[in-house]
Amino acid sequence: MYSPACIHNYPPDIQEEYFKTHERVDVSSKSKKVILAKSSGILIFTTILFVCAKIAGAETFRQGFVIAFGLMVWIGAYDTFFLDWVLFANVKMFRLKGTEHMDEAYHQKWFHLKGAIFPGLVFALIPASLVGLLINIF
Repeated sequence: MYSPACIHNYPPDIQEEYFKTHERVDVSSKSKKVILAKSSGILIFTTILFVCAKIAGAETFRQGFVIAFGLMVWIGAYDTFFLDWVLFANVKMFRLKGTEHMDEAYHQKWFHLKGAIFPGLVFALIPASLVGLLINIF
């Protein structure tokens, strides 16, 4: 149900507790699994956002970029304010196995908000720029 490749998105204390009962994997930003997960995310988001921008009628780089970046901001807000702050923080069945008891750790709102701003907004620039470029080409 949970991929170790995504554990880097969790607060460090949750990661440590998880690795007490599971195989430790490299969760640094330079690990192959993290780079593969982020690269796959860029490709998937670029494809979906390109289609959305085309449907919305984008015809220039700027229009494609603005539509894609706006959607990425919306997705980031949903991820932070609903998934991280409400769902994972309050519904134990969605927590990493072995960390279900860590109520306080899952309620670290500032950790998730910081992640949404940086690197979240910086990450959003990549698919938004690619969408703008693709809109310009096609």
